Amino acid sequence: MQTVIVDYESGNLHSAQKAFQRMADETGAGQVIVTSDPDTVRAADRIVLPGDGAFPACRKELFDHRGLFEAMEEAVITNARPFLGICIGMQMLATRGLEYTPTPGFDWIGGQVVKIDPADPALKVPHMGWNDLVIDQPHAIFDGIKTGDHAYFVHSYHMQVANPAHLLAHVDYAGPITAIVGRDNILGMQFHPEKSQRVGLRMIANFLAWRP
Repeated sequence: MQTVIVDYESGNLHSAQKAFQRMADETGAGQVIVTSDPDTVRAADRIVLPGDGAFPACRKELFDHRGLFEAMEEAVITNARPFLGICIGMQMLATRGLEYTPTPGFDWIGGQVVKIDPADPALKVPHMGWNDLVIDQPHAIFDGIKTGDHAYFVHSYHMQVANPAHLLAHVDYAGPITAIVGRDNILGMQFHPEKSQRVGLRMIANFLAWRP
């Protein structure tokens, strides 16, 4: 089995590759490679799309890599390969993002990405640091994970899903903030699992074992 981490020049992928390969080695899940080659993405058994920075810039970088999105779409939408978006890679699953300027997303999970607006003005944006997960829907990604386990976040925007059934987990930051979304063979995590210690590594292992 081969898992690909999509490289479209949006963030340092070394820590993500290291964490995914560690868990692949521990679970017998095969090889993890970082690639920007559309043919390799198209043939992958699992696809991970990370992303750091701003929604419009990440989308532009991805679509500037000719054929890369189309290869992902064929693998994920047509061939139902398991997919995980991380941080901006999750946000781009939405119908559109509203960071700086309205920008279309993939529309793989209906909704929009809006700025975090805590009810308590003392809470700063970006939402940065550890926060406790609240599980909203049962899913294989939560094997060995429970409400109250914490993950590491760094973001100023979050996804509002159109269908509540697609909200798998949230955190509280003077109001709910989307943490994990999913449907069918598609998952997205707003936090960084590779930086979330035990909980993040367990979720990576769960993703690598997941059979949608």
